[in-house]
Amino acid sequence: MSVANNVFAKMPEQTHITAEAVAFIEGVRFSDIPEEAVRIGTRCLLDGLGLFVAGSEEQTVRLLADEAEDTQGRADAYLLSKGEVKVPAAMAARVIGTAGHAHDWDDSQVSKDPDHIYGLLTHPTIPSLTATLVMSQKLGGVTGTRFMEAFLTGFEVECKISEWMLPQHYMRGMHSSGTVGTFGAFASAAKLIGLSGDKLRHGFGIAASLAAGIRCNFGTMTKPLHVGRASENGVTAALLAERGFTADPDALDGPWGFMAVQGGGVSAEKLQQGFGRVWTIIEPGVSIKPYPCGVLTHPTIDLMLRLVTEGDVAPDNIEQVTVHAGSNILNPIRYPVAANHLQAKFSLPAALAMIALDRQAGKREFSDEFVASQAMQDMQRRIRTEFDAEIEGQGFDKMRSRITIQLKDGHEISGWADERYRGGPENPLTDAELEGKVRSCCNGVLSPEAQDNLIRTAWSVTDLPDASAIAELIRV
Repeated sequence: MSVANNVFAKMPEQTHITAEAVAFIEGVRFSDIPEEAVRIGTRCLLDGLGLFVAGSEEQTVRLLADEAEDTQGRADAYLLSKGEVKVPAAMAARVIGTAGHAHDWDDSQVSKDPDHIYGLLTHPTIPSLTATLVMSQKLGGVTGTRFMEAFLTGFEVECKISEWMLPQHYMRGMHSSGTVGTFGAFASAAKLIGLSGDKLRHGFGIAASLAAGIRCNFGTMTKPLHVGRASENGVTAALLAERGFTADPDALDGPWGFMAVQGGGVSAEKLQQGFGRVWTIIEPGVSIKPYPCGVLTHPTIDLMLRLVTEGDVAPDNIEQVTVHAGSNILNPIRYPVAANHLQAKFSLPAALAMIALDRQAGKREFSDEFVASQAMQDMQRRIRTEFDAEIEGQGFDKMRSRITIQLKDGHEISGWADERYRGGPENPLTDAELEGKVRSCCNGVLSPEAQDNLIRTAWSVTDLPDASAIAELIRV
């Protein structure tokens, strides 16, 4: 590799990120993981299992499952939505990972760093959980504690890489859940396989070259495929490394490594955090989403719900709704009028129209039928977004917005969104609310009894003698 500087990246000299990640994966044990990390991780596990079930209904996932079924191959793991059909682990991961992100309802890594845009780091659970789930089936005999050890190892690696990279990675158009998610999936798979030393280092190099995903595909079937491919590619990198496939052993470092090329460099100060000294799942934490759409919309959705509920606002009495926000929200949430449920996940007018019409925004509302309805199309056209320089000037460390509703009877109501948004680390969903979300994900797919079993098993995951049983719970 050339030693020449990369003029497009701000990369400190002599970093050891790859070696430190390898040492962390090799050395971490379940007994080393803080109880609070295991508690939150179990919540993320339960959330993720519900999302796999919800995603199994999506056409995006059905098309991928059809392709995988036609291809088939080694029977490593269940193919989601295909009953007892089994396919190679990486192929199963592509389908399951895509399902987990299909509704854009999976958790988000948060940041308290003003240099990063809050909410735009990565969706950490699905790649790591997917890889752990499929490799547990392939290997067999993986206990519940080993399952959680591998899952949380990948979660930590993914989050730290995401946090340490400069924010240009996302701002330039990369989708970090597709790119950085690859390393989470790789780390989890590698932990279960037992990779160490040079094989682990080469695996990071393979993963670095496979990592991809660009934001132009937001609002299409390909957006969740980014996470499916991250899951698949992470598993592939681990399996190839196990066979002796080689790559650059320092692929996270140097002027031409992943952090420099895709991230524009790293924060030298943040590198001092290290892996596993302070677990990201605890601090700064993770958001478990109450709504199946981009997390940047959530405080505004909650504000709209509060305004129309407290004011008892009838849909027919709404003349116009104006959302005031900064570029951190308005740029990624980019559809002025959503034509389908995929676009609606990145549309403030669509999400707020759901609240205006139905006073909720869940799986039913985020459907093509509901979004395309005349009532939704009409209401969306009464909602507009407006760039607010005052909000912009307050920075991107919080998700700030305000709403003004002009009523046909001449009245006006307005308010500011709560920065301690529901689902975030400062205002998390209760366990009961999380179970309610999981049931809403599973309704129409799993029976109430099957839902009970899924929830009960997830809460007691560390007691499982063979965690591959988890895959049976979502086999549809």
